Amino acid sequence: MNTITEITPLSEKDCFYLIDRRKSEFTYPLHVHDEFELNFVEGCQGARRIVGDNMEVLGDYDLVLLGGGIEHTWEQHQCTSENIREVTIQFSPDLFGEVLLGKNQMSSLRALLDNSRNGIAFSMPAIMRHYNRLNDLLQTQPGFYRVVKLLELLYELSLEEDHHLLATSTFAHVSHSADSRRIRKVEEYINDHFKEEIRLQKLAELVGMTTTSFSRFFKLRTGRTVSDFIIDVRLGYAARQLVDSTTSVIEICYDCGFNNVSNFNRIFKKRKGCSPTVFRTTYTKRKVLV
Repeated sequence: MNTITEITPLSEKDCFYLIDRRKSEFTYPLHVHDEFELNFVEGCQGARRIVGDNMEVLGDYDLVLLGGGIEHTWEQHQCTSENIREVTIQFSPDLFGEVLLGKNQMSSLRALLDNSRNGIAFSMPAIMRHYNRLNDLLQTQPGFYRVVKLLELLYELSLEEDHHLLATSTFAHVSHSADSRRIRKVEEYINDHFKEEIRLQKLAELVGMTTTSFSRFFKLRTGRTVSDFIIDVRLGYAARQLVDSTTSVIEICYDCGFNNVSNFNRIFKKRKGCSPTVFRTTYTKRKVLV
């Protein structure tokens, strides 16, 4: 069983591909492609979005930016609407060159594109703030000014704080470069040793800090506690194993660093919204033979 690799309609000579369509149900299977994708959905109450190892049931609106290489789909789930509007914009990774993104004025846009490798979901208030801007883009005639409208929309979204990341970095196989040498050192150690017991004292010693100072420093720089970061790494690995292998849940539990199956099930359900078994079943149902 494999995820569909989608060949998008985007031409090498075009800056982006855009489609605005109406439909009565979600039918497209779990898929992946190299292009970035900005996807807006209206009338999707009760539908379920799957991005990597993240599954969320939606309200009336959804706006997500996806980097290339991350599995995703929108499925019917409990959606009863027969008037679903979906706007999909796909653009190539080379639309923005490294030189351009390296400029100071592009720092927020660079961060947005970097974070999109995990998938970024914008909240309802954020969607409402940018709804008119998206419609302006759609109403602009194809050509240079429509490209400008897209750049403006992406830039404004890069300034938006009302959003959250979707897939865990471990599942998405991405590594975000921390702005601190000490944080990078700790993250590398955790990624290399997450299957083992990791002690806070050891992490603090790696960067020459006391445990109290280190815990405060790590939370300030990453927005997460050390234990939350370790759990995210372990769950990302576990979710990838559930999707890509037939290894039993018990084996996966111990292989990803948990030492208690009931504890693993409890934490997984709290973070992912379902048990490991249900997660595997749901994900597998969205796959098709290629």
